[in-house]
Amino acid sequence: MLPMIVHVPNVCSSLVWTRSEAGSCQSNPNAPCQCQESLEPLPLPPGQCMQGRWSQEIEEMEDKVTSPEKAEEAKLKARYPHLGQKPGGSDFLRKRLQKGFARVWIPDPEEVWKSAELLKDYKPGDKALLLHLEEGKDLEYHLDPKTKELPHLRNPDILVGENDLTALSYLHEPAVLHNLRVRFIDSKLIYTYCGIVLVAINPYEQLPIYGEDIINAYSGQNMGDMDPHIFAVAEEAYKQMARDERNQSIIVSGESGAGKTVSAKYAMRYFATVSGSASEANVEEKVLASNPIMESIGNAKTTRNDNSSRFGKYIEIGFDKRYRIIGANMRTYLLEKSRVVFQAEEERNYHIFYQLCASANIPEFKMLRLGNANNFHYTNQGGSPVIEGVDDAKEMAHTRQACTLLGISESYQMGIFRILAGILHLGNVGFASRDSDSCTIPPKHEPLSIFCDLMGVDYEEMCHWLCHRKLATATETYIKPISKLQATNARDALAKHIYAKLFNWIVDHVNQALHSAVKQHSFIGVLDIYGFETFEINSFEQFCINYANEKLQQQFNMHVFKLEQEEYMKEQIPWTLIDFYDNQPCINLIESKLGILDLLDEECKMPKGSDDTWAQKLYNTHLSKCALFEKPRLSNKAFIIQHFADKVEYQCEGFLEKNKDTVFEEQIKVLKSSKFKMLPELFQDDEKAISPTSATSSGRIPLTRTPAKPTKGRPGQMAKEHKKTVGHQFRNSLHLLMETLNATTPHYVRCIKPNDFKFPFTFDEKRAVQQLRACGVLETIRISAAGFPSRWTYQEFFSRYRVLMKQKDVLSDRKQTCKNVLEKLILDKDKYQFGKTKIFFRAGQVAYLEKLRADKLRAACIRIQKTIRGWLLRKKYLRMRRAAITVQRYVRGYQARCYAKFLRRTRAATIVQKYWRMYVVRRRYKITRAATIVLQSYLRGYLARNRYHKILREHKAVIIQKWVRGWLARTRYKRSMHAIIYLQCCFRRMMAKRELKKLKIEARSVERYKKLHIGMENKIMQLQRKVDEQNKDYKCLMEKLTNLEGIYNSETEKLRSDLERLQLSEEEAKVATGRVLSLQEEIAKLRKDLEQTQSEKKSIEERADKYKQETEQLVSSLKEENTLLKQEKETLNHLIVEQAKEMTETMEKKLVEETKQLELDLNDERLRYQNLLNEFSRLEERYDDLKEEMTLMVNVPKPGHKRTDSTHSSNESEYTFSSEIAETEDIPLRTEEPSEKKVPLDMSLFLKLQKRVTELEQEKQVMQDELDRKEEQMLRSKAKEEERPQVRGAELEYESLKRQELESENKKLKNELNELRKALSEKSAPEVTAPGAPAYRVLMEQLASVSEELDVRKEEVLILRSQLVSQKEAIQPKNTMTDSTILLEDVQKMKDKGEIAQAYIGLKETNRLLESQLQSQKRSHENEAEALRGEIQSLKEENNRQQQLLAQNLQLPPEARIEASLQHEITRLTNENLYFEELYADDPKKYQSYRISLYKRMIDLMEQLEKQDKTVRKLKKQLKVFAKKIGELEVGQMENISPGQIIDEPIRPVNIPRKEKDFQGMLEYKKEDEQKLVKNLILELKPRGVAVNLIPGLPAYILFMCVRHADYLNDDQKVRSLLTSTINSIKKVLKKRGDDFETVSFWLSNTCRFLHCLKQYSGEEGFMKHNTSRQNEHCLTNFDLAEYRQVLSDLAIQIYQQLVRVLENILQPMIVSGMLEHETIQGVSGVKPTGLRKRTSSIADEGTYTLDSILRQLNSFHSVMCQHGMDPELIKQVVKQMFYIVGAITLNNLLLRKDMCSWSKGMQIRYNVSQLEEWLRDKNLMNSGAKETLEPLIQAAQLLQVKKKTDDDAEAICSMCNALTTAQIVKVLNLYTPVNEFEERVSVSFIRTIQMRLRDRKDSPQLLMDAKHIFPVTFPFNPSSLALETIQIPASLGLGFIARV
Repeated sequence: MLPMIVHVPNVCSSLVWTRSEAGSCQSNPNAPCQCQESLEPLPLPPGQCMQGRWSQEIEEMEDKVTSPEKAEEAKLKARYPHLGQKPGGSDFLRKRLQKGFARVWIPDPEEVWKSAELLKDYKPGDKALLLHLEEGKDLEYHLDPKTKELPHLRNPDILVGENDLTALSYLHEPAVLHNLRVRFIDSKLIYTYCGIVLVAINPYEQLPIYGEDIINAYSGQNMGDMDPHIFAVAEEAYKQMARDERNQSIIVSGESGAGKTVSAKYAMRYFATVSGSASEANVEEKVLASNPIMESIGNAKTTRNDNSSRFGKYIEIGFDKRYRIIGANMRTYLLEKSRVVFQAEEERNYHIFYQLCASANIPEFKMLRLGNANNFHYTNQGGSPVIEGVDDAKEMAHTRQACTLLGISESYQMGIFRILAGILHLGNVGFASRDSDSCTIPPKHEPLSIFCDLMGVDYEEMCHWLCHRKLATATETYIKPISKLQATNARDALAKHIYAKLFNWIVDHVNQALHSAVKQHSFIGVLDIYGFETFEINSFEQFCINYANEKLQQQFNMHVFKLEQEEYMKEQIPWTLIDFYDNQPCINLIESKLGILDLLDEECKMPKGSDDTWAQKLYNTHLSKCALFEKPRLSNKAFIIQHFADKVEYQCEGFLEKNKDTVFEEQIKVLKSSKFKMLPELFQDDEKAISPTSATSSGRIPLTRTPAKPTKGRPGQMAKEHKKTVGHQFRNSLHLLMETLNATTPHYVRCIKPNDFKFPFTFDEKRAVQQLRACGVLETIRISAAGFPSRWTYQEFFSRYRVLMKQKDVLSDRKQTCKNVLEKLILDKDKYQFGKTKIFFRAGQVAYLEKLRADKLRAACIRIQKTIRGWLLRKKYLRMRRAAITVQRYVRGYQARCYAKFLRRTRAATIVQKYWRMYVVRRRYKITRAATIVLQSYLRGYLARNRYHKILREHKAVIIQKWVRGWLARTRYKRSMHAIIYLQCCFRRMMAKRELKKLKIEARSVERYKKLHIGMENKIMQLQRKVDEQNKDYKCLMEKLTNLEGIYNSETEKLRSDLERLQLSEEEAKVATGRVLSLQEEIAKLRKDLEQTQSEKKSIEERADKYKQETEQLVSSLKEENTLLKQEKETLNHLIVEQAKEMTETMEKKLVEETKQLELDLNDERLRYQNLLNEFSRLEERYDDLKEEMTLMVNVPKPGHKRTDSTHSSNESEYTFSSEIAETEDIPLRTEEPSEKKVPLDMSLFLKLQKRVTELEQEKQVMQDELDRKEEQMLRSKAKEEERPQVRGAELEYESLKRQELESENKKLKNELNELRKALSEKSAPEVTAPGAPAYRVLMEQLASVSEELDVRKEEVLILRSQLVSQKEAIQPKNTMTDSTILLEDVQKMKDKGEIAQAYIGLKETNRLLESQLQSQKRSHENEAEALRGEIQSLKEENNRQQQLLAQNLQLPPEARIEASLQHEITRLTNENLYFEELYADDPKKYQSYRISLYKRMIDLMEQLEKQDKTVRKLKKQLKVFAKKIGELEVGQMENISPGQIIDEPIRPVNIPRKEKDFQGMLEYKKEDEQKLVKNLILELKPRGVAVNLIPGLPAYILFMCVRHADYLNDDQKVRSLLTSTINSIKKVLKKRGDDFETVSFWLSNTCRFLHCLKQYSGEEGFMKHNTSRQNEHCLTNFDLAEYRQVLSDLAIQIYQQLVRVLENILQPMIVSGMLEHETIQGVSGVKPTGLRKRTSSIADEGTYTLDSILRQLNSFHSVMCQHGMDPELIKQVVKQMFYIVGAITLNNLLLRKDMCSWSKGMQIRYNVSQLEEWLRDKNLMNSGAKETLEPLIQAAQLLQVKKKTDDDAEAICSMCNALTTAQIVKVLNLYTPVNEFEERVSVSFIRTIQMRLRDRKDSPQLLMDAKHIFPVTFPFNPSSLALETIQIPASLGLGFIARV
């Protein structure tokens, strides 16, 4: 039976497997992505499937092996040390190749390695392999006859593209190269792990993978959990530093242009972002700011890189004990000084020179006298002064900003720029040859003059020493001229030396700026150093670079070996020595005694040492002794060193000169004598720089770390240091670097340059392999492959290979289960080892296990297919058989019924035929007879008619003949007449022709001419007449001429007289001649203008004519068009009607879209507002924290008296809640702080406010004086006032109220001022209060609004004051404010000691004044207290009298009660009046105030009387309704009572029982109990007990009932105080217990309920719709608290945001584990083979979370919110936010984890999402919008599961993934990784198709979702049905001091 194919529903709906022709297993390209019920059988050819190209079943190892086979085995081991032995024997590789279709790698000169497939089985002894290349060609690959090396085997496709190269089963060079290429080209992934190394390939393109969201995603993650990234390495270093308490290093190396600097920069940025700084100095910004400075002075454009670092640097980033950045330190190595004076073609000098030239126009740079970079020799040699896309002027601005940030002052910056400009001018100094041995500089040479001016040195002295040098012998000193070439070299050496010293100086100052006074606890070093270099010509620079790389490679090899050893020892694996390449011999060759560097230094000391002699010494010393040293065949001036990466040939020329680094001492002395102070500073700490052996003339120099202070030593020691060469210095600095690295834990980043042309995402295999060999990546692979590279935990192995186990093999002990299975699967026990927690496999074993797993899965699939196919076919056969029997039964019955019916019809048909035939015959006879009769009648008629017609025709024929014959006769006559006429015409024509001939002859005769001359005579006569007319004209002209002659004569005489007159004015004429000439010129010009105007006029006329013609033509055409338009009009009208309909529809659609857009805008505005609130709360918390820290830092405060503000107004603004935090909580405990700490943040602002207060006090004094004068006038007119008591009382009342109003204005202004001061003091930044700042403008606006508000509300306050009760005013405590703590925080932020001193002096004076005021207030308060005590005693007595009166009044009838009470009140007032008159007889002012209070009480009594009258009238109306019924009842009762009983019954006083009080839903408390109320109800309340035992929102109801009572009393200060205390106390609770979900949820619920109560009982109609009549009676009556509603709404928003943060902190650790990592559906996804990274020590043992954990947490959140009575709409918003967090974090991790992007993981995610949706349905929250927030995650999971092959699939994906951005879709497709052999990767062409289809989509380029995003929250109005009067206060709250009203 052929194997059949069918879907396996329990495994995968898209795993449809078919066999390829070659016998290998591959995914079916035509397999549908959804399950199908029927599939056509696909026959499989015989042969091997699954891994058929690699091997069939493992054969048993032969017991005996022949010697040739052993020899071949040894060769195989030499070629494949990591393959050693495979399962089944040591000849595994040979057996692999013995089976056909194996895939191998073969060398290729172009692509380095090519993939091929074995077509013919390999047999031992074969000299060639028959291969099939991927491009379709066949190739015969010949083996090396000597080594018989076989090609490398290729990894299975499932392992290609792995994150870690060590996860590959076969570890060798082609596998590494192919894996990197697939990741870089196909998946666009630039980072790959290789064990402990991060390989980074430069993409030459900006990628969106370095944002802050990516940093947050990698922060706190384990290194193997996320995709490879530089941030992962940085996080690992940071985590190990914190965990192991050990310093770390990140070593970044690579070629120029490979991206080393960028990688190091991103690593430092990661540290700066995740750690922050330990102080407010923003150290992390300074660390990052050092990059632009170092790039400007140390980076340059090369042919390989536009921003190439021409030096190496090691940056130590220091951290404190809390692992926050506190500082940094930088060391530099090998600055390329030669670039200062020389640049190759298409290269540039250092960036700073071009930045200076681009900024030459800046005013402060004018003195540098710079210009275009092409004008300077040092910047124009490369011919490429501009880098495309780089603005050097802007870069200069960035450099200056960075210098300023690092503390380099403007003067030092200008000094640096002077020195750099001087170097440029020095390069333009030219020399003229005097002879062959001497030269000179032209006199007053401008470049040298500018150089000397900038450097501050003497021109003549510098000119002299540039052309001469000093030679010192034992006895004498000579000054020798030098040649032009030597002078040029000396000039260049000086320029390089100055630049090197400046570079060193800048590095020192950067280090000083980054230095921290705090003790450094640990550090992370970032080493950005050059990689291995080899060029066509290699010199001293390349030698030093490669020497450094040898040392680094040795350290790297030892570290890798050490890690391997530690891992084996940790897992208790038997340790066997691994042979790895040790480059110590090469290092000894370079640095040992008599090594290359030692011989070079020795040759430099020789008087006549040269490069040739040094080369000969090298040959003699090392050529025969060291195998790593070689001599080129065709050169005696070069040598070859076998480095770890490659052989490099070095040219000896220039080695000695570069090692000596010669600079003339005299030139340095000239610079040291400079007047420019900064220049000598560069040389003062390094005297050895002037030694002949201290700097280079070309090449790079080492820059060791310069100490902050110059070291002092002995003269001998100094002289010894003078002899140090460049090589010696470099060796010392390199040893220091290696010591630092060895003392730290290193992390390696190897940067690879993919191509030399900077093309984005272009991979050059040759260049990549060259760099991989050079950077040690392949050595890591080799070391890993030599041991046990593949490592699995027991659980991972069990999960992956559970399919290979039988049920009986599965034990409870996973470790023992794995051991038992491996012993059966792999016979050779040397191929694996069991550790404590992991299983170790040798190379290739994972591929073998994968092959077994795939075979088992294929066999299981075939069995499933076979069984299901058989079951389906049997089921189909039985169904068909039952159907056939049923059909046959029904068909046979139908046929029998049809036959019976046929018989019955046959018999009936016979009978019918008999009768029918009879009827037919009879009927036929009758028809024939009738027809015969009819035919006869018609025939006879026809014959008669024929005869009649014949006679008629004959008669008519006679008539026709008559007329025809007449017509013929007339026709003949007419024809004859026509012929006769024609003949006559012909004759007459002939005669006319003859006559015509005669006339023609006559016309030619004389008579003809006569006739013609008749016309000529007429013309002659006309001419004669013209001549006569001309004669007449001539005569007239002659007469005129004579007249003119006479006139001429007279004119001549006049002219003669004029001539005499003109001669007199000749002199005047001469003067006017010039004027005439000018006029003539003007006339000529005017003539020309006239001519021009005329020509223009003509042209205009021509144009006008032309225009007229065109217009006419246009009119005609328009008329034609008009006709056409009229025709079109009708069609357009029809179209308009249709378009109107369409436009209506489109407008409706647009309206809907605009509505949606407005809703989105509204949400955005809400979001912005709520973000501002969040920022405000954050700043407020930060301010509080700083305040607490400062209170701990300041001295213990001295106890003092707290000043109370006696001018505090009851009409104070209601915005004081935010500034009264401390006042409302601990007023009794507040003490004054030391006065020297009380300095405001901004003294100018403080003085302005103080001035304003002074002005207001002056105005108050003026008003007070005016009132005093008026009072005196009123006292004088006291007699008149007694006559008119009512008028006088009203005037007194008005004047008193006016005075009180003025006082209230003053108090209000002072309070506003205090509030503004406090608001300013709460700001955290000093610049907030600077003039022009937003806070300053707000301050001035509020001051203006206060002054305007005083005028507007003056009359309102007068009216309100008149309604106040005097007794309440007397009893009411005066809340005061003080300035004692307003300015405390401001003082501590002031840095200017002068300001502090001035403020201290001013405040001392202020304190003295305040103390005097306090004493006076104290005395006044004591007097008032005594008066109040007496008044209270009198009130008690009055109360007793009132109670007695009430008892008496109750016995009176109702009508008499009112009169009695009024009478009693009048009596009481009269007595009181008399009493106070006697009491205040000596004090008229007190008597006046008493009279005013008396009038107020009278007014209140009148108002109460009016209200009572209204109530009485209303009650009377109601009583009338019931009068009749009550009367009837009373009549019935009176009938039963006798009159005697009524009369005789005595009237005695009745004791009336008090009814139960009708509560009004208010709570009364005393003012002094407010803090106790807040403490018990808010600060010390436990949410859990309240939520469980009491009604939801009880604290909110209690607070509102207290507010209602204060509103009922019309006590605005009590309302304000209670609301402010409530808000501040809630903030304090949330700050203290803000991490507790229950607390935050409880107060969010209560805050919203309090807000709803304020709305529900506000009295506004919109909020009263759902109230009962009783609830409407409880509305607030006196105050509008709309402003406080806004404050509470803002507070609720802040609490909501805090709740979201608490939710996020709780959920975040669960999400990734529960949604992605945990297998909710067991067995669906298998773990792929992983590399080293996921087994690192950084993985902590944490409790694993599952989806059930998340659901349990969601249930907990929901139940808590419901218990707290949170609004349902608010719960929906919280749930929506929770689901958004879950979806965003899950999707972000999915986008950053390649191992999670698979088909099976998509199924897991969709199942998890369905569980979340089920939870929403259970909680009835499907309409909350939470499901929509998971849409991006759902679409990403669907994207992992759909087909990804054809264009139709691409179209489906584009339409399906509308919630994902283009970047996210492409990222998921790139990351898609098959977990099994049966899945296929997404092709590059398919991804490009997706990108093309989505290129028009406008979405965000951001890759990750913003997991911190918080949706804008709204609080829909939710009125309560609970009646306030029914609320009971439990005793457990401790609120016994509150009374229900």
